[in-house]
Amino acid sequence: MKFPFLTLTRGCETFYRFQQRGVLLADQRLWSSALKHSSQLCKDKSFYITTPIFYVNASPHLGHLYSAVIADCLHRWKLMQGFDSRFATGTDEHGLKIQQAAEAMRKDPLTFCTEVSERFRNLFSSCNISFTDYIRTTEQRHRRAVEHFWSVLWNKGLIYKGSYEGWYSTQDESFLMPSQVGEALDPSGKEVKVSLESGHKVEWMKEENYMFRLSIFRSRLLDWLVKNPGAVQPERFQQAVVQWLQEDLPDLSVSRQRSRLQWGVPVPGDPEQTIYVWLDALVNYLTVVGYPEIHEQWWSAAHHVIGKDILKFHAIYWPAFLLGVGLPLPKVIHVHSHWTVEGRKMSKSLGNVVDPVEHSQMFTNDGMRYFLLRQGVPESDCDYTHDKVIKLLNTELADSLGGLLNRCTAPALNPAQVYPAFCSQAFPRDQRGRAVAEDYQMVAEVRSLPTVVEKHYESIHVYKALEAISACVRQTNRFIQRHAPWKLDRRDSKDRRWLDAIIHVSLECLRIYGTLLQPVVPEISNRLLTRLGVQPHERSWKNLDFLQRYHGMDCPFEGRLLGLDSRLLFSRLEGQNGDKQKPKKSKKPACLK
Repeated sequence: MKFPFLTLTRGCETFYRFQQRGVLLADQRLWSSALKHSSQLCKDKSFYITTPIFYVNASPHLGHLYSAVIADCLHRWKLMQGFDSRFATGTDEHGLKIQQAAEAMRKDPLTFCTEVSERFRNLFSSCNISFTDYIRTTEQRHRRAVEHFWSVLWNKGLIYKGSYEGWYSTQDESFLMPSQVGEALDPSGKEVKVSLESGHKVEWMKEENYMFRLSIFRSRLLDWLVKNPGAVQPERFQQAVVQWLQEDLPDLSVSRQRSRLQWGVPVPGDPEQTIYVWLDALVNYLTVVGYPEIHEQWWSAAHHVIGKDILKFHAIYWPAFLLGVGLPLPKVIHVHSHWTVEGRKMSKSLGNVVDPVEHSQMFTNDGMRYFLLRQGVPESDCDYTHDKVIKLLNTELADSLGGLLNRCTAPALNPAQVYPAFCSQAFPRDQRGRAVAEDYQMVAEVRSLPTVVEKHYESIHVYKALEAISACVRQTNRFIQRHAPWKLDRRDSKDRRWLDAIIHVSLECLRIYGTLLQPVVPEISNRLLTRLGVQPHERSWKNLDFLQRYHGMDCPFEGRLLGLDSRLLFSRLEGQNGDKQKPKKSKKPACLK
């Protein structure tokens, strides 16, 4: 008897098909079992990544782009691994701060929000951020999701009418405990109360609001973190959340009086109250995946990328809300630190806010992406300066990676402009040929590079992945320098085979580097791989077998013509004084430069 077989469509959305070979689909149990199996396959290969939705009280800055680039890197990485990935970003458009900013500009709130939201959308589009959904909290689909979410909490008795009295920061849209408030002097020298965490001014507030029973979730939140040690990454941030949970967790005010805050979603059934902006905003992650109707497949694969300043909202309030409505908690909350500029906090008053659009044009989109991910360390704040950007990009992209590609594809070394043949006699596995110990070490390290990179991409320690790639690029440059192929005589058969082996090994190294760099610098990677003749369908995780001929297998690239685009991979950048940094001296002849 021949059994039906299952065909799973790309994307794992809804289409499953049995094809029959001479039998009827009489056995419903077989059908149900196959559908169940296929559904599990879909979930296993689904990935959902989000940035915070960005507050539209001001134009985007470097930190916003950093969050988006991290999430975009993870999204592209998962696509490369064969996952069906969704990536959401967008803007948070409700709240007292927006209401006041719109009034100051003499604009209605929606017009004000639309103008600023478009700046974020344009930034992300121009910087190659490949989001699949751009959500605005002023959209009708989101309002419907928020109202439903609120109603579930209300029907479960988790929201009650009460009186809130305490400190409130309009700038942070955050309620604060007395231990979170300190004293400071305002610009006029007057003593004021401020948030110890953000430094923003706070005010004492007393009003009748709706309260969420946050206090009853303290033990469940602790249990979640104990049973899921990687739920918040890096570890130091998970430890911070655990520390917060050692203290009392008071119930949370989840609404404001409509007389104070008009710009937001009204509480269902009570038009005199507006839903608290953070409860409203956090639900966006569910809105994107179809809540409250169809959301299970994607929500079960949710990963958030956030800045450390909003950790409490995402690692305490949000999980508590989700536990309240009975939904799974996010798989991982990835937390990153902030950027300073020349050692100082970015501030409008200091005039040092970095415009990401301007700087992406100055250093190229891929240049900015590479710098942010190469220098960004999730655990600690990082510093941004023009000179740092220029030095890093010139050293690692222009000189090291770009120089390696130029050497291997230069007509003087590769006159036929092909992926040359590998000679196992010139580069034997028994180490009896012309290759030396350092060459075999390089081959071993490049072969293990995908595993190293995967580990660091998964934990958003992208800088460690890029350091590993950069170290291998340097090794490959030393490999070429060590054997000086420009000195070999093509008329001698042994020299020619050795020359071809050197170029073959180097091109294989470049293919691995270009493939692994795709999530970080998609444009540069595309140009590099196209120059090597690597086709679009040959650039995924499954194509990372390195130096197959060395291991006795066929190499699909051997003998293939190189691509025709011989432009520089990355042009050297000029310093602020207008002078280009001098590249490191090389012993190679001028014709190969």
